[in-house]
Amino acid sequence: MDRQIVYPGSIPLDTDILSIQRNVMVALGYLAQVTLGTTTVADGLACGATSPASLSVVVGPGSITQFGVVDTSAFGSLPPLPSDPLVRIGVNLDSMSFILTAPASPGQSINYLIEASLLEADATPVVLPYYNAANPSQPYSGPGNSGAAQMTQRLQSVQLQVKPGAPSTTGSQATPAVDVGWVGLYVVSVAYGQAAVTSDDITTMITAPFIRWKLPRLTPGTQNLAVFEPTTQGNWIVPAGVTIVKARIWGGGGAGGDGDSGAGGGGAAGGYSEGFYAVSPGQVIYVTVGNGGAGAGSSGGNSSFGVLGVALGGAPGASGSSGVGGGGAGSGGAGAGSGLSVTGGGGGDPFLVSGSWNSGAGGNGYGSNGGLPVWGTPTQVVAGQTGVGPGGGGSGGVGLGLGGNGAPGLVLVEW
Repeated sequence: MDRQIVYPGSIPLDTDILSIQRNVMVALGYLAQVTLGTTTVADGLACGATSPASLSVVVGPGSITQFGVVDTSAFGSLPPLPSDPLVRIGVNLDSMSFILTAPASPGQSINYLIEASLLEADATPVVLPYYNAANPSQPYSGPGNSGAAQMTQRLQSVQLQVKPGAPSTTGSQATPAVDVGWVGLYVVSVAYGQAAVTSDDITTMITAPFIRWKLPRLTPGTQNLAVFEPTTQGNWIVPAGVTIVKARIWGGGGAGGDGDSGAGGGGAAGGYSEGFYAVSPGQVIYVTVGNGGAGAGSSGGNSSFGVLGVALGGAPGASGSSGVGGGGAGSGGAGAGSGLSVTGGGGGDPFLVSGSWNSGAGGNGYGSNGGLPVWGTPTQVVAGQTGVGPGGGGSGGVGLGLGGNGAPGLVLVEW
């Protein structure tokens, strides 16, 4: 950070004080850019109903951080710096109230958009005393003794405004578009005949740039986690304020082969992938989670996180036949993502020892285990074991036993 140097006995200059203020602003701006980046970020500015209740809302104190330039106009005696980029911070120390109006027609509602922007304005005009060289004991009133007032503060605050939409049939009313240079924070819905706004009428826009996490939240184990299994797959909506997520994806494991009076081979494990992905608040991402193979000849299902990452299911082990062992599945399912990608392990082959069969083991996946092999004779009914953990392959059956099922896949989303 730049600093001003002054000396004892030197004549003080107004630029000494002005430069200190500008240097501090620049230093804080670059510190904000290091931590928050150059996109607009809001903090605080909570919107709530009034007390007592009324047809008004109150936006509390808070701040906005917005990318701009150092100074578009002269700062006192300092020249403007309209080409020097800087992240600037506007602060509101007091609350602001906004009066809303209900629609005039029955059955209608209206959406009000509350939007914000950084406002820089010179304020507090004062007629300042100036040094009068001809008569030092009698200062001039204003520059050149003109009596003119001059601005004494350059304020940076949060500018807030309410933008009404068009009244429409309740349930079909539209929210107006956010103006250029502004960011949307809240939507307040008001119906015909409504006399007071409640918290249920106020919705935070999913694209509102509020700081989602503060430093105490950025510690291991405090992140949010969404878990998807075959029974819970479906649409996932990116939460407000989230622009990057980590997805971990396991494909389903393949089933082991049946014994069929012999011994079955082991099923292969499903693939695995993980990565960090850029997303947008409100974005809808369809998550699929593959089932484990069930029954001889059944492959594991594929899992995916939209089109961003995928992990394929493992292949099944071959079934045996009278006096013969089926082969284990070859390599498992592959993974494809922006980061780590792992191919699942292949299933094992069975083998015969002194008239007893040892079935093929299920393939091991990333962080998971295949079903353990089983022993038996061609006339026994010994079922293979199910794969363990997400994506493990099932082991083969022996004799008249069925092959073990593959373990289902899994998708974990962290943000």
